[in-house]
Amino acid sequence: QVQLVESGGALVQAGDSLRLSCAASGRTFSWLTMGWFRRAPGKERSFVATISWGGGATYYTDSVKGRFTISRDNAKNMVYLQMNSLKPEDTAVYYCAASTYAGITTIDSQYNYWGQGTQVTVSS
Repeated sequence: QVQLVESGGALVQAGDSLRLSCAASGRTFSWLTMGWFRRAPGKERSFVATISWGGGATYYTDSVKGRFTISRDNAKNMVYLQMNSLKPEDTAVYYCAASTYAGITTIDSQYNYWGQGTQVTVSS
């Protein structure tokens, strides 16, 4: 079992930056592929970013490329999502997820564990 707890969500203005954090406990964290997903109001949950177990591979959805950065600290069992140049359309509940899949993946059904989510609201 893996427990994931997100933090860092807030109400910010367009153009601001925010860093989300996800603390993991339980199963050996360094073996897990990690991802961030989000659910915007009235929409289904969607992929945002993913990072391989060693941090050497990352992938982002097109709408956040160049603005968001996913990273991890395996010594601290933490994964982060640095979000810059935030836009109102980034408003969503952001979820941290962990996968035992052998590689990075954008598919939510391949993630075994999920956090409870943290709210990010970007005002215009």
